[in-house]
Amino acid sequence: MRRFFSTLFVLALLVALAGLSAAWYWLRQPLSLQAPSVDLSVEPGMLPRAVAQAVRDAGVDVDPRLLYAWFRLSGEAHRIKAGSYELERGITPRRLLDKLARGEESLRAVTLVEGWNWRQVRGALAKADQLRPDAGKLSDAELMTLLGRPGVAPEGRFFPDTYTYSKGSSDVKVLQRALRAMDKRLAQAWETRSPQSVLKTPEEALTLASIVEKETGKSSDRTLVAAVFQNRLRIGMPLQTDPTVIYGLGENFDGNLRRVHLQTDSPYNTYLRGGLPPTPIAMPGKASLLAAVQPAPSKAIYFVARGDGTSQFSETLDQHNRAVNKFQRGQ
Repeated sequence: MRRFFSTLFVLALLVALAGLSAAWYWLRQPLSLQAPSVDLSVEPGMLPRAVAQAVRDAGVDVDPRLLYAWFRLSGEAHRIKAGSYELERGITPRRLLDKLARGEESLRAVTLVEGWNWRQVRGALAKADQLRPDAGKLSDAELMTLLGRPGVAPEGRFFPDTYTYSKGSSDVKVLQRALRAMDKRLAQAWETRSPQSVLKTPEEALTLASIVEKETGKSSDRTLVAAVFQNRLRIGMPLQTDPTVIYGLGENFDGNLRRVHLQTDSPYNTYLRGGLPPTPIAMPGKASLLAAVQPAPSKAIYFVARGDGTSQFSETLDQHNRAVNKFQRGQ
């Protein structure tokens, strides 16, 4: 009898070892996918059993009961994180759980470029890969209300940067992050403003920074360009800056700024109207924000392009005319 039970024990042990060996082998075998890659969405609060079923429903040929058992026996089930995941051919059950526990979401990115206007931002979001176009369905006023800024124009309010997002995320979420980023950068810049600055509010700083962004061909000229415009504001001289006029023309601008444009009144024609335009004209980057509030100690009120990306700055009209003859007319 003792020999019989010993035999049973050995058989049971062999069966257990065979089972462990099979499980070990299965954990390291690639799962079968219905496509080269499939998208898996794990919603917040989803239980491990539901996650296993979601894997199956996403297009992975696996028994969800077996997958759920692996989640539980691993001791890692509680670490599975909500998110959007991309599962590719070759992924094993072991790698799958590791991916879910680490929260290795399938991320995409959209870049908002310094100097872009709001129309260009909308265009970039519309073309962004796997980004849900919720903002695209809203008017500017509706969108800004949704973002908690009713009555505020969207131009210049979003910080230019590269933003990552999960597949299927809303473009509104991206804009929320960009809006908060600009709020933070603007507040930081405003805290460092020069005591001699003529700017009265952070909003004025944002608008001036957007003009500096569009007027600067060389980064080293930013603070001097800002000084010119602050000096003009200080003495009541019109800003006389082409980028604001171009912005006012909108989609009607064909790339050629004509004299008639400078003579046609609009809220953004800084040749005919004094002070800053009613809104920013583009998204300024960090350097332009800082330049707007920390202009160079200069008395210049004119500048002209040298043709190499830099500008020549002048304190008097006579100096400016000589610079124009030299760098623009070749005289």
